[in-house]
Amino acid sequence: MNGKKIFSREDKEIYRDGDKLIKVFGEHYSKSDILNEALNHARVEETDLNISKLQAVHVVDGRWAIVLDYVEGKTLQQLLDEHPEKEDEYLNLFVDLQRTVMARRVPLLNKLKDKLQARISATSETLDATIRYELHTRLDSMPKHTNLCHGDFNPTNVIITADGTPYIIDWAHASQGNSSADVATSYLLFYLAGKSELADKYLKLYCKKSDTALQYVQRWIPIVAAARLSKAKPEEAELLQRWVDVVDYE
Repeated sequence: MNGKKIFSREDKEIYRDGDKLIKVFGEHYSKSDILNEALNHARVEETDLNISKLQAVHVVDGRWAIVLDYVEGKTLQQLLDEHPEKEDEYLNLFVDLQRTVMARRVPLLNKLKDKLQARISATSETLDATIRYELHTRLDSMPKHTNLCHGDFNPTNVIITADGTPYIIDWAHASQGNSSADVATSYLLFYLAGKSELADKYLKLYCKKSDTALQYVQRWIPIVAAARLSKAKPEEAELLQRWVDVVDYE
């Protein structure tokens, strides 16, 4: 494998090779997983959002890989860590970027509601039938929208270049659906990263900027928590189980 390894975890490695970024996936990823991620990226690329360009999909040393343009810069998470005094400034940028994403339409993407329903159904070993029924019923009652939803929008997936241009990366979970579901997911991601105060601050800021009722976003939290629980890491499961208490948000 050519290039310098810049990220590694059990199921994925990322390399930089000049102006290319190469994501090499673990053997348990299916061909359809990889092609679906590449297709999601290509469809979002057709908008006017700043994202890296997809160059190729191929096999590296027997494993599937996606090749993208490399974007030079620092993640918004790095900037938050380096300049805590600028938290409000960076959080405003984060929310504005998310709202920009949600204002776009990509009609060929999969529907978020379908994805969430399937994920809830997959929690039969962790959630009993009564809770799953309540979650399915709540999800079915939520308004159907077609906003572009990132699915994993957090500060590590925003890169700021040297000239201040923001790029949004990692569109593997992109779908079309209700913006508030994506906001609830971002809220959970802050919490799972141990940043509960920032999570609350983010949610209040988003609701103020978008004129969205806080309670409306909160109704989505048990739904997206249950969906994430279906593929949760062991260290996340306990916290997600707490958020799945649907009664708290009635």
